[in-house]
Amino acid sequence: MDLRVISYFIDIVDSGGFAKASEKIHITQPALSKAIIGLEHELDLTLIERGKRGTQLKLTSAGEVVYRHGIELLAGRHRMLNELASQRDLTSGELRLGLAPLGSAELFAPVIAKFKDSYPKIEMNLFVRGGVEQTLALQKGEIELATGIISFDKEFDGIRIHEDPMVVVLPKNHPLAHEASLQLCQISDIAQIMFEHDFALYGQVFEACEKAGFTPKNITRVSHPDFGIALVAAGAGTMVLPKLIAERHSVSGVVHVPLKSSELYWELSLYWQKGKQLSFAAQAMLNMVKERFGTHKQSAET
Repeated sequence: MDLRVISYFIDIVDSGGFAKASEKIHITQPALSKAIIGLEHELDLTLIERGKRGTQLKLTSAGEVVYRHGIELLAGRHRMLNELASQRDLTSGELRLGLAPLGSAELFAPVIAKFKDSYPKIEMNLFVRGGVEQTLALQKGEIELATGIISFDKEFDGIRIHEDPMVVVLPKNHPLAHEASLQLCQISDIAQIMFEHDFALYGQVFEACEKAGFTPKNITRVSHPDFGIALVAAGAGTMVLPKLIAERHSVSGVVHVPLKSSELYWELSLYWQKGKQLSFAAQAMLNMVKERFGTHKQSAET
């Protein structure tokens, strides 16, 4: 159903006839009459009782229904356009952003603060989730953008934000603490402090250890890097972490030894479902991230 024709119909009723409506909206009477006849054919109903020329316009019962609902339809269209204009101007709307537990505070807090300052009327909802949960939340539409470790594929696209080397966090008194660098195989016999399974970094480190010829043993799982590093300081094992995270949560009882690995490194990305239209708020956040971290890291589509 053409809302333009509904608008013509309402103008005819409000004006009291075709002649006055024609003058008001600058459309010829034959064109108006043709439009209304087309609407009646589409509905298979008579909307206006045809009498002698000059007689007062009278609606049928069906015409009264179309008039009443037509006003609601046009009002709804007006509200929709106003809301879209507000979102386009970022004076209303919502941003649902999923944040990885690791690195988001260090890298994204300044961007989020700038976004809030630039667009104070945008409601921002932040969800801190592990990598597995982030992916599910994107698929369900619970969030629009996510941060984390990911390989872009047919389902997800995004931009690379930050790449960081890995370090081995050891107690200060450990025999390997004074090494200039370490291979993964050198910590194969040491108890490991690792993240929970839903952290992408867990799978990344575990797989790298297996490629190095061993399976991590005597694993203690944690969900926060500060607690993991505290366990290292207490002598409970060693922990492989991105340099940025290790330095951010460092304590006096540990050292960070660079890890020699061409394959194991930490690369945080901002990503979204490929082919899905982002909201105006999400696009504004994406532009702000590109501005801060550089567009040269944008991924190539696969």
